[in-house]
Amino acid sequence: MCTGVQCVQTVIARVQAMRIFISVQAFGRCLSATAVAVLFSLGAAPLLASAEVARPNILLLMAEDLSPRIGAYGDPVAITPNLDQLALQGVRYTNAYTASGVCATNRAATITGMAQESMGGQHMRAYTRGPAPYRATPPPQVKAFPELLRAAGYYTFTSVKLDYQFSGPLPGWGPNPFTIWDRAERSSKWQLPPEQPFFGYMNFGSTHESGVFPRWVWPRSMAHLMAQISHIMAHWDTEDQVFPEDVEVPPYYPDTLPMRTDIARYYNNIITMDSNVGEVLQQLELAGLADDTIVIWTTDHGDGLPRAKRELYDSGLQVPFIIRWPQKWRPQGVEPGSVETRMISFVDLAPTILSLAGVPIPEFIQGRAFAGPGAEAPRQYVFAARDRIDEVADRQRAVRDKRYKYIKNYNQQAGGFHLGYRDTADGMRELWRALAAGELNAEQRQWFEPRPPEYLFDTQSDPFELQNLAADPAYAQILQRLRDALARHKATITDYSDSSEAEMAERFWPGGEEPVTKAVEFNLIGDSLVLQSATTGASIGYRHNGGDWRLYTGPLNAAAADGLEAKAVRYGWAESAASSPHR
Repeated sequence: MCTGVQCVQTVIARVQAMRIFISVQAFGRCLSATAVAVLFSLGAAPLLASAEVARPNILLLMAEDLSPRIGAYGDPVAITPNLDQLALQGVRYTNAYTASGVCATNRAATITGMAQESMGGQHMRAYTRGPAPYRATPPPQVKAFPELLRAAGYYTFTSVKLDYQFSGPLPGWGPNPFTIWDRAERSSKWQLPPEQPFFGYMNFGSTHESGVFPRWVWPRSMAHLMAQISHIMAHWDTEDQVFPEDVEVPPYYPDTLPMRTDIARYYNNIITMDSNVGEVLQQLELAGLADDTIVIWTTDHGDGLPRAKRELYDSGLQVPFIIRWPQKWRPQGVEPGSVETRMISFVDLAPTILSLAGVPIPEFIQGRAFAGPGAEAPRQYVFAARDRIDEVADRQRAVRDKRYKYIKNYNQQAGGFHLGYRDTADGMRELWRALAAGELNAEQRQWFEPRPPEYLFDTQSDPFELQNLAADPAYAQILQRLRDALARHKATITDYSDSSEAEMAERFWPGGEEPVTKAVEFNLIGDSLVLQSATTGASIGYRHNGGDWRLYTGPLNAAAADGLEAKAVRYGWAESAASSPHR
């Protein structure tokens, strides 16, 4: 084990080697600098003159690991003035649920508009923790919705976090299909063309689970050391305003100082995130873009606390969700400060954003647009899935209506099990200590006990989901209705977990070898160059003279073939080598 100075030097070397820029996602003190630089570059040359706007800009702001601990959602402890103001200016959705309780699997669903188990993205960290090497390989017709926006004329950019199961977690760290984004960077050096509307996807890491890990202590692992560095930087200018005695402790935790301390730290991290969001919104105003930009703020799943993150309880799935509509783009009947109770799932984000942009919604998308010209009728149910969690195999499926939650447990192991990453937090260690000492009551022990085949919860009378009603005859009809809803849902999608992860890996990467996308071929048809790859479902990009890669959407002028090169990629595969029409 390294000593103090050596550990710091080691982690700095690793950070540099992996090209991990400790900024927005690396838990965020540099977020505001990134946002300011991006939006100032926009302000220097506004994308859309107000008199010529044809389509809205769309800005998706996504915090990490956060349930509705927001003042606008009635939380009496949260200090969130910027988000509270955004809610007053926009629409607050109170029934928004993620497709999974952990980041990468839910982001796979978000970016594709498909249930993650139906496109091979259901196992956490497919490319590092699985039984065989593979990345999720969606069906060939599937395209990430920013690529569809890009094909329709939008400029697309994202800050720091990717994590779609067929990409690496960060730009430059692992693969990233180059056709999805015009810019996917950890830096702030973005120049956006003035003639295009934009879609931006900015990520805020200051509320990540690792933010509750203890700081200024001897590191418990390399991941803990990196988290300490990142969060000390991220929250350097944020003074604690919430203290252990201020917080409420859910009944599934013991009311002890370590638990209260972790929850209080969570609230203080939220203050940093709220400030970061406020700076982005302020720069949007200063750049003259607020009146042309629909702003969506949400989080990637529930709290990064025990029995929340990674779980199918509402503490892991229910998230805050706010849309601020500029007046010119506000749907009829929508008023600032209003509340919308319709149920939405994160598979609905892709079709909704496409709808807002006026882009047709492809048939492969399983979600429903809940706003824009393509908005559909409200859904009755939302669905969620849990599969392998880091090093521990598991399988659950869930369905929820506005009141009742049903969870099918395919294996009856305990929900609370040891995970190296989660066990770094003092609160989690306190749970293990109290369990061993026999200090947990019946409600607090539930998470550590073998699960029954089914759960049924009345979330109205039992918001913490502690009273299982599955065996109660009084709820038999409700239980059967939700069982049937889950069965119908399962019948409409392909659930790759019906076979083992090893079998799925072999299907995606036969023999454990990463498939390589076939190179682009150039066909001269009259005065046009038609580009194609022999790989079904490949996306193609091209550039001239070493410039930026552009998404290929149709024939190119053959007269501009000099300096032209192109390459192709199918999601989950290695991209092809670049080729040119003269080779």
